[in-house]
Amino acid sequence: MAAFAIRDGHPRDGAAIAAIYAPYVEQTWVSFETEAPDAAEMGRRIAEYGQSHAWLIAERDGEILGYAYGSPHRTRAAYATSADIAVYVTSDAQRLGLGRALYTALFDRLRAKSIHAVFAGIALPNPASIALHEAMGMVPVGIYREVGWKLGDWRDVGWWQRLL
Repeated sequence: MAAFAIRDGHPRDGAAIAAIYAPYVEQTWVSFETEAPDAAEMGRRIAEYGQSHAWLIAERDGEILGYAYGSPHRTRAAYATSADIAVYVTSDAQRLGLGRALYTALFDRLRAKSIHAVFAGIALPNPASIALHEAMGMVPVGIYREVGWKLGDWRDVGWWQRLL
């Protein structure tokens, strides 16, 4: 596989990002959304979170392979230095180091914006995501039991944290 580049996301990336995210929404419990957002909605999210935190794209030869972003952890003022994070990669680009590279760049960007703590919610079970987050220095801090109903069953969400 040729090398990939990491760059800032742009609203024009909305269609490619929507295509990457849709299978996670429609076929898995990884995302708790029940309807996949369209290109316009993803473009809006890229603009919003790119401005407030960061939205990064992994790209090779003009093809978007994955993305990572930070978003507000909570809305109250005291949480302003905390962020939620997420990473998604196309199915054919998994296990190539994209997640680590995206998170490394994202953590640098968030640190520069004075973010102190990052949090990742992982719908369980998801051993690959847990392994990635722990490889990035995140530690488990708790589990919300049966917090969501998706694909005909109750789903737990584990939370991981890292101080930047």
